[in-house]
Amino acid sequence: MKLRNNILTALLLATGLILHQITPGILGGMKFDFLLSFVFISLIINPTFENTLLTGLLGGLLAAMTTAFPGGQIPNVIDKLVACFVLFPIIRLIPRERFNLMVTVLIGGLGTLVSGTAFLASALFIVGLPAPMSSLMVTVVLPTVVVNAVGTALLYTVVKRVIRVSGFSLD
Repeated sequence: MKLRNNILTALLLATGLILHQITPGILGGMKFDFLLSFVFISLIINPTFENTLLTGLLGGLLAAMTTAFPGGQIPNVIDKLVACFVLFPIIRLIPRERFNLMVTVLIGGLGTLVSGTAFLASALFIVGLPAPMSSLMVTVVLPTVVVNAVGTALLYTVVKRVIRVSGFSLD
C-alpha cells in the first residue's frame, strides 16, 4: 500500500472528524455523521484490503475518542470495522465507472445501517443500552441512514472533484 494512499485516507478521516465535531445537532440532536461518510468515501476511492483495515481501525479509534455514548469506545471500533468489511466486497464488485450518485447513496445508506446495527448490538452486550434496541433503531439509526446516504453521495462528488483538480493519482 502506497504512502500517499495512506495519507489520503488519514486526511479524509481527519476532515470527517473535524466536520463531525463542529456540526450542530438538528432534529432532536441528530447529527450528520461526517466521519462515517468519509470512512465510506475512503473505501470507494481506494478499495484495497489494506485500506479497508486501516480505515476501519482509524475511523473506529477516532470515533471512540469523541463518542458521547457512555462506554461507546469499544462499540465504535467494532462498528467501523464491521461496516468496512461488509462494504469492502460490495465496493470491489462494482466497476469504478458505475459509481454514480445513486450507487454512492446506496453504499452510504447500507454502510450506515450496518454500522448503526453493529454499534447498538455490541453496545448492548458490552455496556447495555439506555432504551430497547428496536426503538433506538427506529429513532436514531434509520433517520441517520437517510441523512448519511445523501450526505455521503454529495461529499463523494466534492472529494472526487478535489482529487481530479489537484492531480492526485491513486496508482
